Amino acid sequence: MANVGAVITSIRNIMRQDRGISGDAQRLEQLGWMLFLKIIDDKDQELEIIKDNYESVIPTKFQWRNWATDAEGITGDELLDFIDRTTQNDKGLFATLSTLTNPENPKRASIVQQIFDGTNNFMKSGYEMRKVINELNKIDFNSSKDKQVFGTIYESILVELRDAGNKGEYYTPRAVTRLMTEMTNPKLGEKVLDPASGTAGFLTEAIDHVREKYVKTVDDEHILQKSITGWEFKPVPFVLGLTNLILHEIEVPDYHYIDSLKKEYNSIGRKDQVDVILANPPFGASIADGVVTNFPSTYRCKESADLFVILMLQLLKPKGRCAIVLPDGSITGDGVKARIREKLLTDCNLHTIIRLPQSTFFPATVSTNLLFFEKGGKTKDIWYYEHKLPEGQKSYSKTKPIQFNEFEPIIKWWSNRKESELAWKVNIKDLKNWDLDIKNPFEEVEEIEFSKSELIEKLQVSQKKIANLLNEIS
Repeated sequence: MANVGAVITSIRNIMRQDRGISGDAQRLEQLGWMLFLKIIDDKDQELEIIKDNYESVIPTKFQWRNWATDAEGITGDELLDFIDRTTQNDKGLFATLSTLTNPENPKRASIVQQIFDGTNNFMKSGYEMRKVINELNKIDFNSSKDKQVFGTIYESILVELRDAGNKGEYYTPRAVTRLMTEMTNPKLGEKVLDPASGTAGFLTEAIDHVREKYVKTVDDEHILQKSITGWEFKPVPFVLGLTNLILHEIEVPDYHYIDSLKKEYNSIGRKDQVDVILANPPFGASIADGVVTNFPSTYRCKESADLFVILMLQLLKPKGRCAIVLPDGSITGDGVKARIREKLLTDCNLHTIIRLPQSTFFPATVSTNLLFFEKGGKTKDIWYYEHKLPEGQKSYSKTKPIQFNEFEPIIKWWSNRKESELAWKVNIKDLKNWDLDIKNPFEEVEEIEFSKSELIEKLQVSQKKIANLLNEIS
């Protein structure tokens, strides 16, 4: 068994030596397509053993096993030419796979085609690329032990993606996705959708949940394979999401490279609706031109998270269940924000809001909430639960992220709800302007008294900081 952590660390260091890789985002995109090609070939070899007459959709010449597994195989300029060549009669790997079709297995071929049509080979040294390939070959993705270890490493890759520039919108802590999934409890045969999938964290959590609780036979597994759907429109998380689903034994992921907000709102009918939505829609993200006019005029706005709420209400079946992450900015505010919340509360039973500490989505310091609702019945009472930081911990961080075991009190409370210093109930009649930003009524506000001299000193310090900031801006 490989030391998977050491392999990933070694790959990171090798890529830093390549002049074509500029920063974490490019390194992750490079690693993304290479991981995908390695993993899909490992899975193809497994399927060739367990399925009669199974053939990989990837042409023999470009299957990982036939050009990458020999440690002394092609390298240097010959390797780069093999990857990048665009000659019409002798195309390289990217030119071939980015236009791939296969009438025998069109859906799996389409997955490969979408991956290579939307990503790039950044590496400029075939020798460094050979080193990366040889490191990847130390991992056997058909080994249960390697897969288990790699799951943890994969999380670290997603954290890196979060920290690479402005990519934070794609990562939700594993503890949060697990809590939302378990409390929503998707069942076998229910259609599960994440319309802002990122790297498929919610979908893989749903897969694990359904397999553990409901899949008992081969037929059950076939039902599960067809019940998980995701949409993502950024290339790097799309590649990682597809790879994540294949790693979770989804043979042909129902995973699409699309902008969900461009989906024709009025065309969404019963056949498009789903039983369960699990999502952390991006907030504060830029919206493509023309997207806003796709929505009913009364709900048009420039905040992506608010538009996703309207979209998800349309995508849910009657009695469909949803758990989503929303910032404080989406649960309060006037105008269109209030109208969106009114629709949510009148079309659905918003039964629970879990309030999270600001640092939950570190390094972002945005106050966030987990909303749980069911479509079909009007909201009467909303239960709030305030999740606190562990005792003695001032914030979540890269080295101290949120852990699932911290949610044990919430899980125990969920089915036997009582008010406490952390839980309170609000009747919808007591809401003002549909405002959901309800503070904990049991939390005492600490009053701090200062002397006149202390107040003057604090004011002088603040004025000095403002003056310095204005000088920097000037």
